[in-house]
Amino acid sequence: MSEQDGKVAGELEPMPSAADAGAVPAQEQPGSPPSAEKPQPERRESKARRTGAEKSALGKVDRSGGGQRTRGGKEDGKRAATHRKRQRVMVDSSKAKTSLEALKISIKQLNWRELPVGRRQPCDIYWHGVSFHDNENISSGQVNKFPGMMEMVRKVNLSRTMRTMHELFPEEYNFCPRSWILPEEYHLFSAQVRIAKENDSSWKPTFIIKPDGGSQGDGIYLIKEPHDIRLMGSAQAKPCVVQEYIPKPLLVDKLKFDLRLYVLLKALEPLEIYVSREGLSRFCTEPYQEPNAKNLHHVFMHLTNYSLNVHSGKFIHSESTNTGSKRTFSSILGRLAGRGVDVKKVWSDIISLVIKTVVALVPELKVYHHAEIPPGRPGPTCFQILGFDILLMKNLKPILLEVNANPSMKIEHEQEVSPGVFEHVPSPVDEEVKVGVIRDTLRLVDPVQRRCQIQLCQVRLLCHRMPLVPADTALPMQASSSLLLVSSRWAHFKRRDPNDPGASQLPSLCLKQVFPKYSKQFSYLRVVERIAVLFVRFLGVKGSMRLGPTAFRTFIRSCKLSSSTLSMAAVDILYIDITRRWSCLATDQRESGMCLQAFVESFFYLAQRRFKLLPLHEQVVALADLCDRHLEALDERRLQCGRGAVERRTALASCQPGRSSSPIHTPEPQR
Repeated sequence: MSEQDGKVAGELEPMPSAADAGAVPAQEQPGSPPSAEKPQPERRESKARRTGAEKSALGKVDRSGGGQRTRGGKEDGKRAATHRKRQRVMVDSSKAKTSLEALKISIKQLNWRELPVGRRQPCDIYWHGVSFHDNENISSGQVNKFPGMMEMVRKVNLSRTMRTMHELFPEEYNFCPRSWILPEEYHLFSAQVRIAKENDSSWKPTFIIKPDGGSQGDGIYLIKEPHDIRLMGSAQAKPCVVQEYIPKPLLVDKLKFDLRLYVLLKALEPLEIYVSREGLSRFCTEPYQEPNAKNLHHVFMHLTNYSLNVHSGKFIHSESTNTGSKRTFSSILGRLAGRGVDVKKVWSDIISLVIKTVVALVPELKVYHHAEIPPGRPGPTCFQILGFDILLMKNLKPILLEVNANPSMKIEHEQEVSPGVFEHVPSPVDEEVKVGVIRDTLRLVDPVQRRCQIQLCQVRLLCHRMPLVPADTALPMQASSSLLLVSSRWAHFKRRDPNDPGASQLPSLCLKQVFPKYSKQFSYLRVVERIAVLFVRFLGVKGSMRLGPTAFRTFIRSCKLSSSTLSMAAVDILYIDITRRWSCLATDQRESGMCLQAFVESFFYLAQRRFKLLPLHEQVVALADLCDRHLEALDERRLQCGRGAVERRTALASCQPGRSSSPIHTPEPQR
């Protein structure tokens, strides 16, 4: 780990214990009402008067309205109670697939309403089992999938994304195994392996092959030499990733294992990330030995996938969370703590890995989101639970194996009760971890609570803007009713708020916010995100994800990047060369033009030409700053031109005979 990485990890707050897991500071609670600004000294009296008025409006006795106001208050209270009953959150579970059972339990615990067959009218939350498009034509509510997430975490795309970040920040992004993308990089892979062996004859590496679209361990195998790759010379070769195999993993009970950690991406803008306090540890079923010619094909020794090892005769289904072939991560941390391991440091390193990985994914996710839900068009908000597969090395350094867009949320397993007869049996370990993740995800995205918080803030703002009134005078009837109704709703939700100490009916949150909580340590990594913002600005056509040649030239002109050494003809050649190369690599050929990854490559090229004496990440930041300055100046000129046009039209209209001298109200162009 680099010095910078160690500093960051050391600054991160460790995961709290189960006892204080719910003690989330008020300022970190998602969706909390904003605190009111401190009043000016000369307005303290008015604040006191308003406080008295609010008490009068909410009290049982109304001095100015008599019994009618009292009865009105009671009616408002009854109306609020009826509204609460009617306002149960509705969850469409018709597309939930394998997560259905855990989702049902979570909805029941929250006392929400499940719609197992869907409905024609809009719902609050749509729970999809595969992708954003499981339900079509959703124009409101929330969906538990982001557009493009499935494509982004495929092994080839994830490898390219992490490689880009490694180019910018090699010390920070050193938690992924060295990778090559096949078949396009097969000759490069073979040449690098040959040269490395010539330089060091003692180096005897092992490589693991992972198909791009594979899941549950399907198609994964180990090799010793590049020529052992299957079907590489044929036309049937499919995209895959080859990685260096980690030969010295951390062992428990002489068995290799990995971690399945659940991460909630709650929002892209502003970026909000939560990490589950509990995860799963999935074990191999044969004692581990370093790969050699004899054991290279022993999948139960080298591959930790549950879907593979469950078919081993040595797989142990345990009722305990501390034993068996699938255990809780906390049980592993407990054993490590017993060995004297700094468990807080392990957690900090894992949190750092998660944040850096999500930061790498966000730029292209924003492009997908902009194409699917363009600004100004109605559409749902999105959130998503991701499954991070992490391997701990013998020195306790975490290594990212892969990211799953659809982690399994099954809470039962198949058990053979008689020869050839299987039945589904509950899995206590899965239920303990997965139900908590789904339930607390729903608590964090609770749409009714969020609406209530917004309404309460609006009513409080309305009361704050009212003229001064005597302390013994009630608020106007409309404001009094609104404040009573919304305050009643807020009190109801406050009692069931997940972070409120009085919420005894539900356990404390198992999801911990890590971003923006640690944004100061990681915001400097969000460089590619700035490039994605420029890319989206010049896309032009709604729903498009490719930049055409005219749009690329407009980008160059608007940011004043052409010069005597970089003519527009050279810009056209740059566009053609990079776009052609990336088009050959793309699996989806339906849309032509420059994709985001190609635009990022061209941006790196332009930055290196313009700022030659700086490291790459400083070159890119300097070019992004330059582009922002030119675009801000361009926007300001356009705004001034718009104002000038309005003034000229107004003056012209006032000079024409028979016209009114009143100004023409023409909307100003948006900045």
